[in-house]
Amino acid sequence: MALELVREKLIDQNPLAIRGLTVSYAEKPAVFSVDVSFRAGQMTAIVGPNGAGKSTLLKAALGIVRPISGRVTAFGAPLDRARARIAYVPQRASVDWEFPARVIDVVMMGLYRDLGLLGRVRPHHRARAMQSLARVGMESFASRQIGQLSGGQQQRVFLARALAQGADLYLLDEPFAGVDAATERAIIGVLKGLRDQGKTVVAVHHDLATVPAYFDRAFLLNITAIAEGPVAEVMTEANLRAAYGGRLGPARQAV
Repeated sequence: MALELVREKLIDQNPLAIRGLTVSYAEKPAVFSVDVSFRAGQMTAIVGPNGAGKSTLLKAALGIVRPISGRVTAFGAPLDRARARIAYVPQRASVDWEFPARVIDVVMMGLYRDLGLLGRVRPHHRARAMQSLARVGMESFASRQIGQLSGGQQQRVFLARALAQGADLYLLDEPFAGVDAATERAIIGVLKGLRDQGKTVVAVHHDLATVPAYFDRAFLLNITAIAEGPVAEVMTEANLRAAYGGRLGPARQAV
């Protein structure tokens, strides 16, 4: 019993903790021996060049991609025991938008744990879904087919689905990719609102110029971990050179 208590104390209690995570595709490492913890009540950007393993890291942490090695805990517990507290917004490009579903149906998917096996939708379920759509400015599109929406509108709907889940940890893969400026402002406003409520937000992000304005912390990755911490401490010239080499481009000037 004493040994078990010691082990529990040694487990990272942060909303998401990754230890020794390695993922390989065709014998080539996509993520190698990564250790990182994401803190409660903070917004963290996962930043790095193309092919750095950013999306792979999120998918492996969630069990979508099978790692070769490593351990993932959420809120100090094994991932399977904490899934109800985690919401995931995938890359928009990875979704089949031709699937015949209405906006309200997509958002309702975030309530699957509440709906149960029979999937009986009650008035309070619909009200919760509509409230989530209202938070992203999409309540008037509830009956629209998801494939009829613009890219930015689709992204808002998937964020609404995550909001409907009522999670404590939000993992987003490139939430601002291919969206218009108004949608980007709306999404960041919602995410900061979640942060202010004590929720944890972790997002794969590609735009170095907006990291300081959007996020509290940054995790710099290029297959292996480069640095993690407050944005000003991580986004230094030395760290960015270690991650990007000579490929920083004009975005570096705005950091």
